[in-house]
Amino acid sequence: MARRFVITGTDTGVGKTIFCAGIVGCLDAYYWKPIQAGLRAETDSEVVKRLAELPDDRIVPERYRLETPASPHFAAELDRLHIDVTSLNVPDTGDRPLVIEGAGGLMVPLNRNELYMDVFARWRLPVILCARTALGTINHSLLSLEALHNRNIEVRGMVFIGEENVHTESTICRVGKVRKLGRLPCLVPLTPNALRAVFKDSFHAGDFDL
Repeated sequence: MARRFVITGTDTGVGKTIFCAGIVGCLDAYYWKPIQAGLRAETDSEVVKRLAELPDDRIVPERYRLETPASPHFAAELDRLHIDVTSLNVPDTGDRPLVIEGAGGLMVPLNRNELYMDVFARWRLPVILCARTALGTINHSLLSLEALHNRNIEVRGMVFIGEENVHTESTICRVGKVRKLGRLPCLVPLTPNALRAVFKDSFHAGDFDL
């Protein structure tokens, strides 16, 4: 079976979409964002396609496309839709890896009763947790790791995004009993070539083997 990963974050805006573009390029994978909330600006699928320089057929279409950039449950209500979590089934990409990106953090509601983490638990796929390196990330990261462990969801490792913070990163991995997969620095300018180069230096493709 091809490698399949769920990429989630400790919060919204931590940079997980940029990491997704990097790992998709590294693994020559498909990308799937099941729920896109916010359509007026560049969508996450469009960002990944641009930065990973993917052909159109390597982007799996979103199951739900919601107009408002908000929590999926609220954005769906504004669009007069109901997100049916049973419709969120992992697509078959054959022998090619698949990278799945969640929305916001683990406890994001998808409807009045179910969270994104409920879907992750049903999928039984390994999760990669992305976190900032800035102040406050220890608490956010350890809470997220505890939630994942309590649901018996496999955590493949932590990815840190931002300026290097050795003490913070090592503390999270030690206390959370998880390994560090690498750190993605902020890139200015953020271009496909720059992302490929830093990903090659900061990550090892073998760490993403099943």
